[in-house]
Amino acid sequence: MKLVIVITGASSGFGALTARSLAHAGHIVYATMRETTGRNSPEVTEIARYAAEHGVDLRTAELDVASDASVEAGIAKIISGNGRLDAVIHNAGHMSFGPAEAFTPEQLAQLYDINVLSTQRVNRAALPQLRKQGRGLVVWVSSSSARGGTPPYLSPYFAAKAAMDSLAVSYASELARWGIETSIIVPGAFTKGTNHFVHSGSPADKARAAEYDEGPYAGVPEQVLNGLASLEPTDADVDAVAQAIARVVDMPFGKRPFRTHIDPSQDGCEIVNGVADRVRAEMFRRIGLEDLLSPRVIG
Repeated sequence: MKLVIVITGASSGFGALTARSLAHAGHIVYATMRETTGRNSPEVTEIARYAAEHGVDLRTAELDVASDASVEAGIAKIISGNGRLDAVIHNAGHMSFGPAEAFTPEQLAQLYDINVLSTQRVNRAALPQLRKQGRGLVVWVSSSSARGGTPPYLSPYFAAKAAMDSLAVSYASELARWGIETSIIVPGAFTKGTNHFVHSGSPADKARAAEYDEGPYAGVPEQVLNGLASLEPTDADVDAVAQAIARVVDMPFGKRPFRTHIDPSQDGCEIVNGVADRVRAEMFRRIGLEDLLSPRVIG
């Protein structure tokens, strides 16, 4: 079935690759991003070229996940143009790297805004349509850092992704009776093939960061980055994340996995998530809400 799909943060990385994979699967895909007529205009041109060359229905749409007005306008325009919206993929995100103490509270707030609050903006704009239809899919691109091995100097990003994952879990049970399915994708630490580490934010308090870098934590940043890279198999391919998302989207309604892990480095997240998700399911059974563990078929 051809679905109308919105992907946030699709100018590069997982988002861009996923948009292409889903378009090749025959769906109507909106690769959304901010500044489509400014900074990201080359990406818009490239997406249009790619769609024409491959004969796929891959489109772009202006959507700044940090702006209520932009999100509301972007989602409304997509719904108006198609008469429906079938799937939302929360992919937008930003990474940071440095000692936690050296980040200002404002920097943490901005990071939470992009990684967590953005999903709330998109949900509030998109979910009324999905609930009206009585059928839909919400895919959340989480991170193995939410529950896996967590090396130092990545704590603001790790905390934000953990919050986003927790929000996804809560939303899943609140959307099930509306006929909306939830699937959480959990990529590991891919150090190559995306701009996550290249474009990661750094602490604003340079003096505080220097106290760490010139003190007992000298050399730790390099050890973290080199260590993560050494755990990653040489054949690790970020496109595996896009392919996993495409497979989940194309599965029959009600049969999609609650979580899918793509973690070549095997940092332990899959084990911890397995336990946490079983505890959640058991709690729901104990309080008589077992039906919320899977989406209701409506109509």
